[in-house]
Amino acid sequence: MNRRDRYQAELRALDGVRWPGYLAEHSGLPGSRANIELAQAVADEGDRGRFDEFIATGDEYLVFCGVIGLGRLLAEGAGPEVEDRLREHAADGRWRVREAVAMALQRLGDADLPRLLSVVDGWSGQDDPLVQRAAVAGLCEPRLLKTPEAAECAVEVCARVTRALAARSADERRDPGVRALRQALGYCWSVAVAADPVVGLPAFRTLAASTDGDVLWIVRENGKKARLAKLL
Repeated sequence: MNRRDRYQAELRALDGVRWPGYLAEHSGLPGSRANIELAQAVADEGDRGRFDEFIATGDEYLVFCGVIGLGRLLAEGAGPEVEDRLREHAADGRWRVREAVAMALQRLGDADLPRLLSVVDGWSGQDDPLVQRAAVAGLCEPRLLKTPEAAECAVEVCARVTRALAARSADERRDPGVRALRQALGYCWSVAVAADPVVGLPAFRTLAASTDGDVLWIVRENGKKARLAKLL
């Protein structure tokens, strides 16, 4: 039994009113790493009411758990209102909540890849840099890019969002959300290209001809990743 399985068993054995205390005790916070395995177990074992309750508390770890739970609801076929809620959380000021959005999207992708591709296609075209960040971070996960369609979508989403970043003004680029997006593009390109080098490498190589400092930073950062360095 792995940690996630153990947490699931312990949550099932607890009365629901005791869940918040249990999660606070085992969250790993304050600290550098939140307990992701426990949060995934909460998403497995909870229901919509529980996720809503946790999100409403505003507590960072409970929100983290609840947002991942929204991904499970989407994976089970929840309607566009849940997708809208997840998009709102993508712009949260807390980086852990934003990571929960990416994990939620990956849950959707595990269950319904075509729907995930549709979601990230839409999100990547929005103006909010943190919503764009969620799109690239949610899709650029190696296990999700096993099909040509998914790999091609990942390259296109990275390219679209990079173009949008390059079009932003100097003032916009000082925004923390834009900086977070740049950071994500600093590794997501390498994941996308490694999934399908035939499609990805030509698109990535065009970035090297840019005169934009942020784009060239993205090229350098991805070039340091072993998955991409061996292809260049």
